[in-house]
Amino acid sequence: MELIRCCQASDLAGLLELYAELRPHDPTLSDPQAMACWQNIHNSPHTKIIVAEIDGVLASTCQLGLVPTMTNGGQPFGIIEHVITSAPYRRRGLSQKVIEKALSLAWDMGCYKVMLLSGENRPEAHRLYETVGFQSGIERGFVMKKPVNAGPC
Repeated sequence: MELIRCCQASDLAGLLELYAELRPHDPTLSDPQAMACWQNIHNSPHTKIIVAEIDGVLASTCQLGLVPTMTNGGQPFGIIEHVITSAPYRRRGLSQKVIEKALSLAWDMGCYKVMLLSGENRPEAHRLYETVGFQSGIERGFVMKKPVNAGPC
C-alpha cells in the first residue's frame, strides 16, 4: 500500500536511511544529535518533510522549507530540498508524488513561489522537476558552501 504524507515522529530511522542513500559521504549523526535535529525540524512550523511510505517502509522523501518575508505582500516563499527515492522503489513516480504534495502544502501555506536547486549534471532529475511544473531560466541560482576552515555561524 502506498501513502504520501507528512513525516511523523516515529519516522526518524527510515528518514535517516533515505538520507544516507542520498548523501553517503555526510558525517553520521550520533543518536542524540539525530534526535535533537529531528525534534527541531519536526517542531518547526516552517519545515515540512513529506514521505512516500510503501507497505510500512519509507521509500521517498523531500523537505519543504518556508521562508517568511516582507516582500510580495508578506507571503512566504518555499524551498524544496533533499529529494530522494530509495533505489528499490525508483521508477514508480514517488519523487513526483512527494514533490507534488510539498507544492500543495506550500500553496496552502500562502507561498508565492517555490524554488528547487538541482545538481548541474542530473538531467533525469531535471526532467522530473520540469514534469512537475518547475521551469529553468526564470531566475538563476547561486550556491556558496561553507569553507572547510570556517567556524560555526
